[in-house]
Amino acid sequence: MLSTYISYQLIAKDIPKSIARIEQQPTVDRDTQYYLANITKVKSIDDFVNNDRLFKYAMKAYGLEDMDYAKAFMVKALKEGVSDPDSFANKLTDKRYAQFVAAFNFAADGANATVYNPTQQQVTANYATQAEIAGLDPDSDYVKGETTYYLANITKVKSIDDLMSNDRLYTYALAAFGLDSVTEDKDLIKSVLQGGVKDPDSVANQQTNKAYAGLAAAFNFAQYGDTTTTRVTAQQPTVDMYLRQTLEEDAGQTNEGVRLALYFQRKAPDITSWYDVLADTALASVVRTALGLPDSFATADIDKQAQLFEQKLDIKDFTDPGKLSKFLTRFTSMYEITHPTSTAVTSVSVLFAQPTTVGISTDLMMAMQQLKF
Repeated sequence: MLSTYISYQLIAKDIPKSIARIEQQPTVDRDTQYYLANITKVKSIDDFVNNDRLFKYAMKAYGLEDMDYAKAFMVKALKEGVSDPDSFANKLTDKRYAQFVAAFNFAADGANATVYNPTQQQVTANYATQAEIAGLDPDSDYVKGETTYYLANITKVKSIDDLMSNDRLYTYALAAFGLDSVTEDKDLIKSVLQGGVKDPDSVANQQTNKAYAGLAAAFNFAQYGDTTTTRVTAQQPTVDMYLRQTLEEDAGQTNEGVRLALYFQRKAPDITSWYDVLADTALASVVRTALGLPDSFATADIDKQAQLFEQKLDIKDFTDPGKLSKFLTRFTSMYEITHPTSTAVTSVSVLFAQPTTVGISTDLMMAMQQLKF
């Protein structure tokens, strides 16, 4: 059997190729084709959860397959959405629920939840509202004509330059956020779009007028690149997550250390504090192993754990591909020492079963599962 380090490197050196192999598996291919062919037909929460094949596929994509039986629990989360910080999903410490609800946002997008793209539905709705504010009839031939042109051409836009070079699309996009293409500085708009909204210090986020951040969030080329105007979270992005989850699970059948490394690699760019790590048992296990700490360290005071991690590692390194690779080389080497591949690999799958009720009582969870829907 190959060592943990070598097994991980064989997969990680070309993730797209590794995922392509998973995608070609007959069962995975059939389930994916079914999902893509049918998810756009889903128009309500009931449609979604009552189609076991679609619902289980989506739940697995977000690492929630262990909870796909608890439909009443998930219905409550979906109904409350994520717009309210106090919604059910947002109160759960396990952020996978909020991510799932944000992807299938029936609470905010209704029947459009599985086809929603901000550059399409959000922008056209905003444009109609702004037209009305300006004293135009949203149902007038002019407004309808501009919207028809916009929808027919926006999906052809693959870059910021594409958008800004088409005066009609550019004017429509800015107008949707109450901005005038004639008076706005094009250099500023380009900087706003290039910086996106993920960084609190981005150009968009530094503007007093929040319309700029709204524009950058809708046309998020900084994050999504050439898929910005066509990306629908409930469709291909969910499929991509499903395939990655399946890749990691398949690797774990042979060596759980490889699964842990792949999981950490995927999550690393979004880690912003050591408490993010400590809230995820799998991530915390990787860090402890890399530092040579015993499993019993997990029972120590959480603040002391965070303090030690901070002393030993620079969390910013996880966003640097080169430094992350070195860290995972260290982890896989240390994992091999404690779990030699010459003997049976100890299963640590329980690490991936994140606590589903952290922040809510067991009694409440049971009550949620018994809800009728």
